[in-house]
Amino acid sequence: MGDGCAVESTTGISNSNNNNNKKKNKKKKSRGGSKKKMTHEQVLAFKLVSEWVFLDHPSASSSSSSSCVVDDFGVQKPLGRGGEKLLFELHSHSKFSDGFFSPSKVVERAHLNGVKVLALTDHDTMSGIPEAVESARKYGIKIIPGVEISTMFSPRGDSEVKEPVHILAYYSSIGPSRFEELDKFLSNIRDGRFLRAQNIVLKLNKLKLPLKWEHVCRIAGKGVAPGRLHVARAMVEAGYVENLRQAFARYLFDGGPAYATGSEPLAEEAIKMICHTGGVAVLAHPWALKNPIPIIRGLKEAGLHGMEVYKSDGRLAAYSDLADAYGLLKIGGSDYHGRGGHNESELGSVNLPVLVLHDFLMVARPIWCNAIREILECYAEEPSDSNLATITRFGRTRIFKGGSPLSFGQDLIDHCLPLWLSSQEMENAGFEAIKLKLSNVSDSHEGIQVLIETK
Repeated sequence: MGDGCAVESTTGISNSNNNNNKKKNKKKKSRGGSKKKMTHEQVLAFKLVSEWVFLDHPSASSSSSSSCVVDDFGVQKPLGRGGEKLLFELHSHSKFSDGFFSPSKVVERAHLNGVKVLALTDHDTMSGIPEAVESARKYGIKIIPGVEISTMFSPRGDSEVKEPVHILAYYSSIGPSRFEELDKFLSNIRDGRFLRAQNIVLKLNKLKLPLKWEHVCRIAGKGVAPGRLHVARAMVEAGYVENLRQAFARYLFDGGPAYATGSEPLAEEAIKMICHTGGVAVLAHPWALKNPIPIIRGLKEAGLHGMEVYKSDGRLAAYSDLADAYGLLKIGGSDYHGRGGHNESELGSVNLPVLVLHDFLMVARPIWCNAIREILECYAEEPSDSNLATITRFGRTRIFKGGSPLSFGQDLIDHCLPLWLSSQEMENAGFEAIKLKLSNVSDSHEGIQVLIETK
């Protein structure tokens, strides 16, 4: 992996004959420590981003945008007691894949670190999202339902030079449209992960490391598809290696003596599935790739929206240039797993510039808005229990029996969606037509109520 490098400072290096005070000032500036007023472009960007973050608390957005400055890199710095820093964490994992903590613990830790928007992106599953959304209600954190999809890239169909590629998908508050299609797609990958982990254990056994499959499954937890990290943890507990780093360096690295592949789909197929189900597709940690340029070029042609460029120690200039060259969004996240140690980035440790956040939302919000409208249209056309469950899968709503019928149009649109969509996004012909259709749905759902959960 490449080492992270911050944006170069324009202050230069102090001459040897400068006094100590000047050297200290230069050092502060080289770290991006100086603060300055936002440019007009940054002010507008911050305003639009904060309005979305605080859709359900409009007063918070106005106070935050009036009390903020940025450093030399365009990263927001709160000014005074009322200042809000719009910290986005766009890459994190929980126990539902290979993280160490439950989704609620991840959310709690994110809150303690000042995160305002959190994307939970477990490997090949979205099972932890409901718990994350439930926990986030206590802290006023906005959850972006996400998933990190395990894929393979094969340039020109050459199976001999396949390379593992991970694609992050970001969805709206009510999740993917065509959820069943995505769920089946992810389920097939998870089945392959079980077989892959079993093959890794068999290879370790042949290398005279008698690791038990039951040990790996116990660490992974019930219903969780084991990954290399679970195997590595079992190896540490069994005393075959001293730490996780050693397990990967000696046995589990890509192409290593115990490495195995699963039934991962082609990366292009995953990107098309993400786009098909109303998500934003982003290439994860491109610095881990052996041949990034042909991969990025091929994935862009398949519909890739962006790639990770920012790490906790700054922006990787080479990958930023690649993103610019292919017209891709530039984002980043901590890739938090909760394992601790010097090599683990903390939740919220990646400071994304306000213009980066603005560009991300400018691409994502129309995609999410269309997906939400599609899901609601599907329910309006066929008001079945399964379609209603799709709407409430990740949201702050619960379905329960009893009580008098109500207007589902008023309830589902005017109460739930303002947490995610602006009034302008909802005031269009599409949503107005859906309202009319949904206003009649209550007649066929007598005795069912939708409970709107508030903080």
